[in-house]
Amino acid sequence: MGLFDSATFHNLQNGLKGAAMEQKAISENIANVDTPNYKAKSAQFQHTLDEAIQNEKMHANVTNNKHIEFGSNNQSQAYLSEDETTMYNHNGNNVDMDKEMSDSAKNQIYYNALTDRLSSKFNSLKSAIRGG
Repeated sequence: MGLFDSATFHNLQNGLKGAAMEQKAISENIANVDTPNYKAKSAQFQHTLDEAIQNEKMHANVTNNKHIEFGSNNQSQAYLSEDETTMYNHNGNNVDMDKEMSDSAKNQIYYNALTDRLSSKFNSLKSAIRGG
């Protein structure tokens, strides 16, 4: 087991990847606010984080190859989805600029919280290495 193989680092990494994917989707939506027939996209990654937390709670100590492993190893991946159900503009576009700006601010707060937590973990490791 390496220094950065802990579940916390793994979950923080997945959260940062999801937040980056969400920011990319928001940026694409804002860039295409006037594009005819463009459908707003959003990242779907919360389910992957929930699965990781559930699998962490259901960890089994396997001492024999005949033991059954708890939890599932087939985690689903994050993906982008399009909202086909609404239409805000007469040209078929459904990008709501107010919603996108709100989502961007919310995602930025989430991303900052994750980076603060990751920074705290690195500072703890640095303190342990220095012996303080």
